[in-house]
Amino acid sequence: MMPHVADRLLPGAPHPLGAHWDGLGVNFAVFSAHASRIDLCVFDEAGRKELRRLPLPECTDEVWHGYLPDAGPGLVYGYRAHGPYDPHHGHRFNPHKLLLDPYARKLRGTIRWTDALSGYRVGHQREDLSFDRRDSAAAMAKAVVVDEGFDWQDERAPRVPWSDTVIYEAHVRGATIRRDDLRPHERGTFRALSDRRFIEHLQRLGVTAVELLPVHAVLQDRFLVQRGLRNYWGYNTLSFFTPEPSYLATGELNEIRAAVRRLHAAGIEVILDVVYNHTGETDHFGPTLSWRGLDNASYYWLVAGSPRHYINDTGCGNTLNLTHPRVLQMVMDSLRYWATAFRVDGFRFDLGAALGREHGGFNPGSSFFDALRQDPVLSRLKLISESWDLGPDGYQVGRHPPGFAEWNDKFRDTVRRFWRGDLGQRPDLATRLAGSGDLFNHQHRRPWASINFVTAHDGFTLRDLVSYQVKHNEANGEANRDGRDDNLSSNWGAEGETGDAGIRATRATVSRAMLATVMFSHGTPMLLGGDEFGRTQRGNNNAYCQDNEVSWFDWRLAGSDEGRALQAFVGRLAALRRAHPSLRGIRYVARDRTVAPGVPEMLWFDREGRQLWDEAWRDPEARALGLWRAAPDAGGIDLTLTLFNGSGDAETFTLPAAPGAWQLLVDSARPEAGPDFHPTGKTGRRADDRADVGSGTLELAPRSVALLACRKPAS
Repeated sequence: MMPHVADRLLPGAPHPLGAHWDGLGVNFAVFSAHASRIDLCVFDEAGRKELRRLPLPECTDEVWHGYLPDAGPGLVYGYRAHGPYDPHHGHRFNPHKLLLDPYARKLRGTIRWTDALSGYRVGHQREDLSFDRRDSAAAMAKAVVVDEGFDWQDERAPRVPWSDTVIYEAHVRGATIRRDDLRPHERGTFRALSDRRFIEHLQRLGVTAVELLPVHAVLQDRFLVQRGLRNYWGYNTLSFFTPEPSYLATGELNEIRAAVRRLHAAGIEVILDVVYNHTGETDHFGPTLSWRGLDNASYYWLVAGSPRHYINDTGCGNTLNLTHPRVLQMVMDSLRYWATAFRVDGFRFDLGAALGREHGGFNPGSSFFDALRQDPVLSRLKLISESWDLGPDGYQVGRHPPGFAEWNDKFRDTVRRFWRGDLGQRPDLATRLAGSGDLFNHQHRRPWASINFVTAHDGFTLRDLVSYQVKHNEANGEANRDGRDDNLSSNWGAEGETGDAGIRATRATVSRAMLATVMFSHGTPMLLGGDEFGRTQRGNNNAYCQDNEVSWFDWRLAGSDEGRALQAFVGRLAALRRAHPSLRGIRYVARDRTVAPGVPEMLWFDREGRQLWDEAWRDPEARALGLWRAAPDAGGIDLTLTLFNGSGDAETFTLPAAPGAWQLLVDSARPEAGPDFHPTGKTGRRADDRADVGSGTLELAPRSVALLACRKPAS
């Protein structure tokens, strides 16, 4: 059915930006500082035929606006921007190119790759200095006006304290696309994420927050489409306000709201991985889809003295200029939209260092960070940064302002090196276990600022980390040149999958040791989805383009004996962390501080039960470490002892004296050992005698972690 469209627009209002229905019509507002005219293009319901082209009649403070009476939800539209096509001065206006509204809430159709999407004549001898007059509308996705109404009823956010948070990183599609117990059209969508069985799986693991890889509408790179691949991870944004259409089973935005509501009801928060550092328009040879055609010189960082070219601190061809107030406004409006319209609980910022870049380089007091920290809505959410980019001085871990948590790659690398058996790792491991105070203990920041992980979407899975010595990215079509070369991994005797029982046992032991290290460290633990049951990517450490079984969760593994055992182990680790305040560490430990007379807050021991001092720390061969931690608990003091044996031989640890009997809670080498299992006492009795003793010894198998506890009643 063809919608009735007026012959001209009323003036409307310059705010809010985007297309907003008020019950009587739709107001359109779009920013461009350098355009000479902007046309609203209205399409039929299918988005195939352009019905009207109406100039926006007013421009206020560089915002072009107009009001279309009698229009409403479902209206399909786009823009065309007139102005200079002058790449040497940073301008790339071309009214022959249909442009997506940067504030679009929903899409109709997809991008179909053709040279007509470029503002210049592809293949022309003048390259991007040439001008292309072909209309791109047939190949472009269009925006759709939406109704934002939803009945949230009495929904309340869990608001889990940072110190209690356990993050599970997952991909909307990959997590559930192979769930045979769901209807086919629901697999790989938000509908599947809200399924009771998936939520119960998260609860059994002790997860309190699911961190989703980008859910913004993604541009499928032309070079990947030509290879028969897809931009699976989604770090190539087409729209900052629009959900990726393929993640909606019915196409309705309320699927996301329903998923958030059900996860919240289960006590699980939702964190979105967001990409505001660049867009999918890439470099000066890229397509003209939205921001480039609306106001290239305002939206992007351009090279000083050569504004034809883009600053590429992101490695993706361009970098958004968040120092421009309207660009910053777009990002802030997008964040607030997801926080209010969908009630998500936080954001993880991809290449966060790029968001803090100003003319003088990275600035912890940048306009973006300042805007976030003062925002009454966003400042209360969980804010996480990937604290690096590819630009000069791009590594900024620990330099973000208070209020941010940061991915701690130093934790990741130290834990990998230690359990691989590298020399001289004990001092750095101790620093990471204590919350990485060398990075974050300033400006009254807390240990939770360190996001502790050993695997993430970018790199090997846990199973691959102990199964492959080198990367195997041949399927990406880049001659195995992409992805990290030094993975700090070990295959323990065979490359890839093996039937050797000894190698498989070692891999399982090391995997459990690394998971225990993540869970028993001060900071915020993050698990890579699927690691809990042995997901593999067949050695691919850069599966960004593998929208297939390489990346998807294989739920058959979760149902295997090994998979069920590993899930139970992860759940047990999370339960122990939850039960013992000393494992969570709500503040950094001060030197010689006690929680009660004679009960230090933290101590370090060698395998003989002696406190470690400077000379012992410098021993590069030492791979045994004992960590005593104490914290106030209801009615007494929670005292734990974590023992680490990173060597290839069994080690006997002498346990330090404690106010009561040490009780073994978990041993990563013997996951069946539990609270009714006790170490050998002074009398020399065997461990299986289950004697309650105040001190004694405990033998740890090679490459394993043990956690013991002793409760001291209040005096």
